[in-house]
Amino acid sequence: MAFKTFFFFFMILCYCNIIVTSQANTNIPKFTSILVFGDSSVDTGNNNHIDTIAKGNHLPYGQDFTNHIPTGRFSNGKLVPDMLSISLGLKKNGVPPYLQRDLSKDDLLSGVCFASGGTGFDELTSKISGVISMKEELEYFKEYLSNIKDIVGGNSSEVERIVNGALVILSAGTNDLIFNFYNLPNRRLQFSLNGYQDFLLHKVQRFIKELYYLGCRNIIVNGLPPIGCLPMQITAKSPFFRSCINEENSDAEIYNQKLQDLLIQLQSHLPGSKILYADTYNLISELIHNPRLHGFKETKVGCCGTGLLEAGPFCTELSYVCSNPSRFVFFDSIHPSESTYDKAAQYLIDEILPKFGEN
Repeated sequence: MAFKTFFFFFMILCYCNIIVTSQANTNIPKFTSILVFGDSSVDTGNNNHIDTIAKGNHLPYGQDFTNHIPTGRFSNGKLVPDMLSISLGLKKNGVPPYLQRDLSKDDLLSGVCFASGGTGFDELTSKISGVISMKEELEYFKEYLSNIKDIVGGNSSEVERIVNGALVILSAGTNDLIFNFYNLPNRRLQFSLNGYQDFLLHKVQRFIKELYYLGCRNIIVNGLPPIGCLPMQITAKSPFFRSCINEENSDAEIYNQKLQDLLIQLQSHLPGSKILYADTYNLISELIHNPRLHGFKETKVGCCGTGLLEAGPFCTELSYVCSNPSRFVFFDSIHPSESTYDKAAQYLIDEILPKFGEN
């Protein structure tokens, strides 16, 4: 596959730090592996291997990761898929990136990440940032299936068992709205907001159906966060008052309701599937509006640099970094801190994963 280069910032969403302890809820099924698709909210380092500036493989990213290594994760520690993988007993150190070609047999069997920071459901989003498109993520997944088949000696039924039993996480969409509708007018010249939301949701539907036809049955789909409360969006639209952009938050809520309706409809038409919605919006909104209740102090700027605009290539070793990232909801101007991702991971363990064990 040919990859491109250009400019970009990145997205937000699900992430985590404090190691979630072993699987305590007995209603959670025993997943065979964890498969991850999406953007920088779940990219464990794939962008390190392509020609783009949308990378997080430099300090201060990863400063709280194992051995303080910047792996390419866009935060100061582990991501939600890492923590789920550890909690579910699939892997001790989280989910490896797939584009790193020296993955071991155990890596391939326990969990693989196909995500790329800066991508979105709209292919124009990945072109803007020069990263892996969602369509290309599916192509890599097909390559993964071929590798798994080789590992199990060509046993198709065993491949089917592994994929059917995998936990699949899909997290994307924020970049599409930020970089194709709000901050850059690419799609705003073609679509109304309602029309663009429907355009994205059609892409979501096609992606999930493709996952299903390739064997995936247990799928978590993250909703949009409160986009108007991202420090970068506050800086762009409310630099003096530093208040959340209510209109953008309302747009995210409308999209999320449409997404929930779509997922219910999809599950009813895809026999044997469980497709669950993860309410990232309300989780992060709660942290922002009641920070002290959850151990946070700063909600409107990121820990890195001024916290107003820095992200990716602008959050570097030369940047000022706050002394206690765990008190910040955001690590940079877009991505949550490890502590925020920890809250998200625990929410999934407590509220979402047990639903896969229900009849």
